[in-house]
Amino acid sequence: MNLIEQIHSTGNSMQGKHVLTWLDYTQSEISRLLAQAQYVKENPYTQSLKGKNLGMIFEKSSTRTRVSFEVGMVQMGGHALYLNSRDIQIGRGETIADTAQVLSGYVDALMFRTTSHEKLKELAEHASVPVINGLCDIYHPCQALADIFTILELKGRLEGLKIVYIGDGNNVAHSLMILSAMMGMEVVISTPEGYEPDGEITGKAQAIAKTYGGAVLLEADPKKAVEGADVIYTDVWTSMGQESETSVRLKAFNGYQVNQSLLEAAEADAVFLHCLPAHRGEEVTAEVIDGKQSAVFQQAENRMHVQKAILQATIGW
Repeated sequence: MNLIEQIHSTGNSMQGKHVLTWLDYTQSEISRLLAQAQYVKENPYTQSLKGKNLGMIFEKSSTRTRVSFEVGMVQMGGHALYLNSRDIQIGRGETIADTAQVLSGYVDALMFRTTSHEKLKELAEHASVPVINGLCDIYHPCQALADIFTILELKGRLEGLKIVYIGDGNNVAHSLMILSAMMGMEVVISTPEGYEPDGEITGKAQAIAKTYGGAVLLEADPKKAVEGADVIYTDVWTSMGQESETSVRLKAFNGYQVNQSLLEAAEADAVFLHCLPAHRGEEVTAEVIDGKQSAVFQQAENRMHVQKAILQATIGW
């Protein structure tokens, strides 16, 4: 019995379900998504979503999110519609609730890349089709699943590994914390004072870690944080919408750059990850991101594979 047959035979708990945050999911569901991602990576062209349509609403610009979802749908025999929020009626005052109900009559799922988690929740509340979080201000679940999948490919396991995130305690850090804790990993978040991840989300991730034998820790000193690290991860210090804070953030994050010296303080075979786009010379040096320990482009490609797995699980069976 192959993987797809196993999923069919055991039922699919994700059918028709929204993907807003991994807090709504179990370890077994994540494990199945990872297995399915591996299967679709090895078998990219299928008709598993033939006749299915994905509506993609973008409030924020994108490279990886748009291309990976769109190409992924095509590879599975489906179709993706790019809907810039400025070009549809939501940009002219139509309510999110009305938009959700209208689009639910046309497409099989919606992906929303938005500035606000509250908007995402409102869309999901009124949509009758699954809503997938393509990024919001609090979570970035598709990115985190790609991160974990990449680590699994490179290390052959997840449980017991130490992953250190250095930089801004943002949406990427939140989803990475949650998912790493759920898979039994030790997660260390290293940020300057005032830029720590949300305290409530950190507490939830720590509770998850206790359940699955992992750990979630905060360590302000990046040199201490990376000791024994199997994976080092960073993101830009100034995200979209924060441009006015650039000079303040550059000063605050001084000392948090991932450079060769910091990488050498981790395990000898430590992997470097970055969700991209990168500001070379700020949060990471070119030497590290282009170095032999970097897996950022494998990580970027894996966005498509894990999203295909999510789409198959939510609308494909």
